Order: sequence, then C-alpha cells, then structure tokens
Amino acid sequence: MTRKFLTTIAAGVAGALLVAGAASADPAQSKALVDAAKARGEVGEQSDGYLGFVKASADAELKAAVAEINAGRGALYRQAAARNGVTPEAAGAAAYKTVVEAKIQPGEYYRTVEGAWVKK
Repeated sequence: MTRKFLTTIAAGVAGALLVAGAASADPAQSKALVDAAKARGEVGEQSDGYLGFVKASADAELKAAVAEINAGRGALYRQAAARNGVTPEAAGAAAYKTVVEAKIQPGEYYRTVEGAWVKK
C-alpha cells in the first residue's frame, strides 16, 4: 500500500470518531467515553481497524459509543477502499497499523492479528 493511502486512512480514523458520534446527542461525549475506557484498559484498538472490548462491559452508553465509532470507521474504510482500489478490510488493517504506531498512548491496549491484547 502506498504511504499516501496509509496517511489518508490514519487521518480519517480521528475524523471518524466525530463522524461516528454524529448520531448521538453529543459526539464529543461519545469520544470522551471511549477515550476514558481506553485509558482504563476496557476498550482497545483491534487489528481490523475497529474498537473492541478488552474487558467485558455492561455499560450500555459505552457500548453504544463504541458501536457508533465503529460504524463511522466502517464507512470511512469503505470510502477509502473505493478510492484506492483495495478492500475495506485492507483499509481497516492499514488504519490499525498507523494507529498502533502513532496514536495509542502508553497504557492503552491493542489486539494483535493473532488475537492477543497487548498493553502499550
């Protein structure tokens, strides 16, 4: 994949957080819920480019925020895939690579291709 493609996907992931939250009453609140859950080690980045639960959660509001963000990411990956002649899965995997390398904070989790959760 080209560097331009990876940069485009990475930039879009941050935007997808707000776009995905647009359906909620307060997109910033959805992002804040997910960011706090990431800091607590409850939510992490998965190798497919979507958020996942490191620890099971009964919090309906957090589950809804994760679902909204993942829906926005899915739309972003489909758009990027169509523009770049790749699959949405490849776009999500490219975003994951960039997010893990540049955006995940120390103490946050990411899930490897093998399925293991790793703390950065």
